[in-house]
Amino acid sequence: MNDIVKYSQQNFDGIKHINENGQEYWYARELQAALEYAQWRRFAETIERAKIACENSGNTVSDHFADVGKMVALGSGAEREVDDIMLSRYACYLIVMNGDSRKEVIALGQTYFAVKTRQQEIIEDYDELSEEQKRIAIRAEMKAHNKSLAAAAEKSGVKTALEYSTFQNRGYQGLYGGLTAANIKQRKGLKGSQQILDHMGSTELAANLFRATQTDEKLRRENIQGKENAGAVHYAVGVKVRQTIAELGGTMPENLPTPSKSVKQLEREQAKSLGKKNNILPALHALDYTPKYGQ
Repeated sequence: MNDIVKYSQQNFDGIKHINENGQEYWYARELQAALEYAQWRRFAETIERAKIACENSGNTVSDHFADVGKMVALGSGAEREVDDIMLSRYACYLIVMNGDSRKEVIALGQTYFAVKTRQQEIIEDYDELSEEQKRIAIRAEMKAHNKSLAAAAEKSGVKTALEYSTFQNRGYQGLYGGLTAANIKQRKGLKGSQQILDHMGSTELAANLFRATQTDEKLRRENIQGKENAGAVHYAVGVKVRQTIAELGGTMPENLPTPSKSVKQLEREQAKSLGKKNNILPALHALDYTPKYGQ
């Protein structure tokens, strides 16, 4: 499992992009390097097989593989445009599944994407989930994105557990109108060992998920350096999310009700009542994404 988590950080989540609508996408040229294909021609052949698999599964190829042009630097300092492809997570999954499984990075990828694609399918059925199931699903996504955020923060210079705690506090302060993690715990009536995210409703979790994904993307996209600068970015993103909530007439996160049961309690109850059959827990727990630091 550690190999899969390492794969996620180094070979996939590290090259992920997020558009203005919060949708994830990847560039084929970057995925080529991550999957250790030396030649574009060979990788393009794998992509074509993935497109065929996409079509055979009843999906529209253009929804998952979008041709784009990309400027690359030449040795002389000039630039030229090369063909590239914007890929959905499902497209990446199909590419890996049609890759050379003799390569270790491909074999790990096949396991990783099988689990993550199933998890994405569950999230896409979000509207049909109960409030309890929504909390479980978003909390699982939060674990994944906090892991990626921790890696991005570390790359920016946030090195120790104490520094990461400060970095996380900056995000909370931005989103919660100046409240720190300790303040939020106090408002929720939580003990020191209880995790804040386990005691949020789906709306509050969703706001924090957006905070985490957008901070992660901004740190990577702008190559932010320095722990103070990273914290400032996290704070600014939190403030922006808070402003958006206000503009939409929503309730501020600190004023949302605290559920009577934690996500962990809900998971235990659901596993017991359903006998771990035909429920969303196996997919959500297949990857145990626990951040390196904090929550």
